[in-house]
Amino acid sequence: MAETESTQPPTRGSSNNWVQYLSQVEMPVLAETLREISKLTDSDSSTVNQLADVILKDADLTSQVLRLSNTVFYNRSRVSVSTVSRAITLIGFDAVRAMAISSLVIDALLSRNPRTHLLRCLARSLHAAVQARSLLPSRSAEKKEEVFVAALLSHIGELAFWACRIPQADELDRKMNQMDPVEAQKEVIGASFASITRGLVSTWSLGPLVSEVVSSGRANSAASSLVRYSLTLAEASERGWQDREVDQVVDKLARSLKQPKDELLESIQENSREAAEVAVSYGMPQVTALLPDRDDSGAQGEGQLDSHGDPMLQLQILRELSELLVDNPDLNLVFQTVVEGMHRAIGLQRVVLLMRDPKGNHLVTRKVLGEGTAHWRDEFVIDMNDRDALLTRAVLRGESFHLEKPQEKPWKNLDRPGFDRHIGRRAGLFGPLMVGERVVGLFYSDNSDLFQPPGQEQFQAFSHFVQQAQLCLNNLSEKG
Repeated sequence: MAETESTQPPTRGSSNNWVQYLSQVEMPVLAETLREISKLTDSDSSTVNQLADVILKDADLTSQVLRLSNTVFYNRSRVSVSTVSRAITLIGFDAVRAMAISSLVIDALLSRNPRTHLLRCLARSLHAAVQARSLLPSRSAEKKEEVFVAALLSHIGELAFWACRIPQADELDRKMNQMDPVEAQKEVIGASFASITRGLVSTWSLGPLVSEVVSSGRANSAASSLVRYSLTLAEASERGWQDREVDQVVDKLARSLKQPKDELLESIQENSREAAEVAVSYGMPQVTALLPDRDDSGAQGEGQLDSHGDPMLQLQILRELSELLVDNPDLNLVFQTVVEGMHRAIGLQRVVLLMRDPKGNHLVTRKVLGEGTAHWRDEFVIDMNDRDALLTRAVLRGESFHLEKPQEKPWKNLDRPGFDRHIGRRAGLFGPLMVGERVVGLFYSDNSDLFQPPGQEQFQAFSHFVQQAQLCLNNLSEKG
């Protein structure tokens, strides 16, 4: 009985409970392999052979290391590499070890449960890793790979948790859309991601630099300080390069690296574009949509979070809607098709349709799509009599509009909803449905906390879908 209980995820456990569960139940193979690779140092030829042996045990890892060894990011000489031993000789022990560690972590996580929180955290960690490696002033190849790995693994607790298919992950997903993330972590799992990360770094023997980066104290070296700056920069840049925190971090980095601020910002922006290329090289093109300055013409991967949608799918769904409206339209089917079109074809991350309740005083949720919207079904309610609420004011405009700057007038002093951290605080799209002069429904869409807010093209497509739903309502009203 004790063995059965030990395989279950902790219920509001301590960070030690979660470290034990992740290490022994969810990811024992990854934990052991990382320990094995991390203990290797480039001290003599025997360790080189040991690294090659570890990589060659895994056919997928071997293939990935060789593929990375032939990318410009690791192989500036562009000399072809076809064996692991050749890669270690040409590119260096530390670079190949960094490739192996990174590949193992990424593959282990993505193969399990590629939910949005995991992809977002991976994108942020990889972006920080590329920034740290590129900005490091040292000519030492060993240090460059060390800071890359340190940044990539700096959120290993959060990454490992989101890779789990457990009820606590679903519950935390809901809570983090409603309240402060750290408070949500403590409420649902009984520990913070930061404390779980520190435990995993120690248990999995991920090295002194990673340990220093994730510690709660001050950075004790220039390398750990750079990694921390890179992590802050990666997160802040998701809100755009003009974000105040980006400016503050670039200013500190410029003083630390003794570089002109403008030139450094250009380098940082170029590094972010390189991070998208590195993501594709590591076999995770789906995270490029979460990186600043991503290349929209880049590879599209299954499950990619693309906020730009699919124009061909938009046309196809709009044609289907036109056919549905010809005779006696099924209102439920039309609305369901519109919601799906907004989510899948336009690329909006979260979509909801609300309709008037029988008493006519509230708009209540009828249909939702998108990750992190499960709690909307019970909690997304708009009181039509509350004129001090932002949502009510938005609905009463009676027309589709793009709320781009909710923190500015005339919206800044209105009440925000308490059930979601993003609605009324980030850009969103509103599409009221009318019968005569009376509002009877509302389509609302946003991109959650993706750094890309809904764009103008998305708003135009959104408005077109709302028009189709309105036509259906008009047809039924005329016949009724």
